[in-house]
Amino acid sequence: MNFAVTGAAGNLGSRVVTKLAALVDKKNIVALVHTPAKAQNLKEQGVTVRAGDYTDVDSMIAALREIDLVIYIPSKTYDVVQRVLELENTLTAMRKAGVKKIIFVSFFADQEKNPFTMSPYYGYAPRRLAGSEFEYTVVKNALYADPLVPYLPELIERKQIIYPIGAEKLSFISLDDSAEALAKLVVQPDLRDNGQTYLLSQKENYSMDQLGSIMSDVTGKEIGYQPVTLEEFAEIYRGDGDGKELASMYQGGALGLLGEVTNDFETITGHAPLDMRLFLQENYNK
Repeated sequence: MNFAVTGAAGNLGSRVVTKLAALVDKKNIVALVHTPAKAQNLKEQGVTVRAGDYTDVDSMIAALREIDLVIYIPSKTYDVVQRVLELENTLTAMRKAGVKKIIFVSFFADQEKNPFTMSPYYGYAPRRLAGSEFEYTVVKNALYADPLVPYLPELIERKQIIYPIGAEKLSFISLDDSAEALAKLVVQPDLRDNGQTYLLSQKENYSMDQLGSIMSDVTGKEIGYQPVTLEEFAEIYRGDGDGKELASMYQGGALGLLGEVTNDFETITGHAPLDMRLFLQENYNK
């Protein structure tokens, strides 16, 4: 089989390509990227790099020729309609290129009552695939643990985690663990292609008091928990360009919608995911 990874130059996609290259012949992997010139590291791994633009159906058709299975990693836009269009373009291209199988990489903030800006998209995609002719699998990620590492200096300065979720808990998974599970799912056809849904998470979720305690132990600095309001959170990170969207995500967290944990990672990989303490220990001041 030939496998294509979309968004292959991104944080998750590049890891998926690397993990997959350890499991299958590199000649069977195609890395789809928006700008091939920025994917030299992928070429150096010996995989084929093709240009694939979600907004250009013809480019996606060309990129997906002779591909059997697509690992579809969505773009990072917060425009729901744009994301839906990108998925529809990809499905059209798959159909015209003769691709039959897709692993859709999703996010667990997809509940009907979740106020997260992108929840409508994550709710739409599996329903769309269920009504399609494609053999599909949905893999939902919990919150990525990785952004916590560069966030630690700010938290140390503040001496507080400020996520506006109250007493609710959050669930996490690392990018490396997510990539490993996706790659291993590709080579286990008995676990995919029949509408299965998986949620990749660590084995435990954490209240912010618990998370602060772990961060304090790892950094040697006291980090407590003092939540701000949703409005304050959105304003604090407005300059980053996604304050409002992140606030909407944590609004879902305050409703208890971002704390689910499963054993799906272990089902796919055969071992437990890295827990939060070990993850931070391995990556803080790395």
